[in-house]
Amino acid sequence: MIEEIRISSLGVIDDSVLELGPGLSVITGETGAGKTMVVTALGLLLGGRADSGAVRTGAARARVEGVVSADALPEFTAAVEDAGGTVEDGVVVLARNVAAEGRSRAFVGGASVPVATLTAVAEPLVAVHGQSDQHRLLLPRRQREALDRFGGATTTSLLAAYGEVYRALEVTVRELDEVSASARERAREADLLRFGLGEVEAVSPEPGEDAVLAADEARLGFADTLRTAAEQAREALSSESGSPDALAAVAAARSSLEAVRDHDDQAAELADRLAEIVYLVSDVAADVASYAAQVESDPTRLATVSERRAALTALTRKYGETVDEVLAWAQESAVRLLDLDSTDERIAHLTVERDRLRGELTTAAAALTAARTEAAGRLGRQVTDELTLLAMPHAVLTVAVTPVEPGPHGADDVALLLAANPGAEPRPLAKGASGGELSRVMLAVEVSLAGTSPVPTFVFDEVDAGVGGAAAVEVGRRLAELARTAQVLVVTHLPQVAAYADRHVLVRKSSDGSVTSSGLTVLDDAGRERELSRMLAGLADSDTALAHARELLDHAQAARGS
Repeated sequence: MIEEIRISSLGVIDDSVLELGPGLSVITGETGAGKTMVVTALGLLLGGRADSGAVRTGAARARVEGVVSADALPEFTAAVEDAGGTVEDGVVVLARNVAAEGRSRAFVGGASVPVATLTAVAEPLVAVHGQSDQHRLLLPRRQREALDRFGGATTTSLLAAYGEVYRALEVTVRELDEVSASARERAREADLLRFGLGEVEAVSPEPGEDAVLAADEARLGFADTLRTAAEQAREALSSESGSPDALAAVAAARSSLEAVRDHDDQAAELADRLAEIVYLVSDVAADVASYAAQVESDPTRLATVSERRAALTALTRKYGETVDEVLAWAQESAVRLLDLDSTDERIAHLTVERDRLRGELTTAAAALTAARTEAAGRLGRQVTDELTLLAMPHAVLTVAVTPVEPGPHGADDVALLLAANPGAEPRPLAKGASGGELSRVMLAVEVSLAGTSPVPTFVFDEVDAGVGGAAAVEVGRRLAELARTAQVLVVTHLPQVAAYADRHVLVRKSSDGSVTSSGLTVLDDAGRERELSRMLAGLADSDTALAHARELLDHAQAARGS
């Protein structure tokens, strides 16, 4: 709900604050006082086109601010935060600056944003109905949504069920198209995988086999060198030819210290350590001798190992850095091949699923169409009855539900058609009514949709154009009826309409001889009587007009209480 609109240097309005609240607020004033500037200001807040000509003469810029209570508007709050704005104490400030040279800036919750962002954030807040405005319900999408809300829980649940089937069908058709289109590529990929797996299977590598074979090949290729080195090492440790060796040298050193161990503990300790060395050298000499005896030249084995390594290398060049990576690739490829080989079965399954979902969609669409058609009849009759009360006794509104190709929201095209006169062909709203008539049609529609519309605020500019007498009273009553479920702001010149207001705002023009300015004043009871008297007779203090004004207010109060 909009709590307040602040206007500075816009048209004839110098600096004014319009305080709003729930229910019906009316704006009145003499011709040229600036009533339409309030609607212009609101249009700027909704992202409307900025006109530098509307900037007050002598001012550098015009500024409009709107204070919006966001407590009951979670989607609006989310949109503000997504735009980078902030919500403070449940309140959001929207603002628009228009410079005299034509530049325009927009703000949402304190954040500077493009005008398009302001439009996206603020547009769901207000529905403006005026002779020169774009009307929310003139959009086909909005008409369909309005009908579905009017249809209630039945239509809403059927639409949800239809949407679920439609989305499932979309996913299935998309997947079927992708699988069918890629069948040739999948077959080619399957052949390549099958060939690669055949190569791996022909070699049958074992985990870690490449490392083992590399070690075997190195040993077999240098067998003679290894054996010679081992024999030389054994001779140096323990000579069989009587040459000096390490074992004999260590044994001699031990014997020297053993001879004197009784004379010094340290000598005894050294002798014990040398005894350990003798044992170690003896063991190592035996191991080296055994190793030298085992090392043999085996050209046949070497050729076999080299051949096996070459086969493994051929695999690692294609499928992985190591044999272990080759085996991992083979495992993953086997799983992928199973998926690729099931392409035909997948296409067949998806085709069956697609046909099943198409059948379900047809059934769901038919049920939704039936519900919409029933709701369309009720809405058309209800709006037509409202139009009779609003001085359009011959007008007939029809809600046409016509078949179209199934889409995300059903298989129907919904259009509000108006036949303004007897025998006239029903035409779309924008073409079937004049400007004044269209505002009343919009009022009739909004009243019929009251309680189902997500829009919290409605603005009607000159909704009573061309209306007078009892019809004007009825317009006021219907506006008050709509205000039971929404915030309604009306610019009017009819006292019969103004009498139904919860809040009456007067646009008062003043002049110092050179500059004209307007201010906005919320009237008290006495002020309302004087303003209604002026609207009735052109005389604010006429006793007769004042009496008539009081009578209008009493009648409106009684009608609202009934």
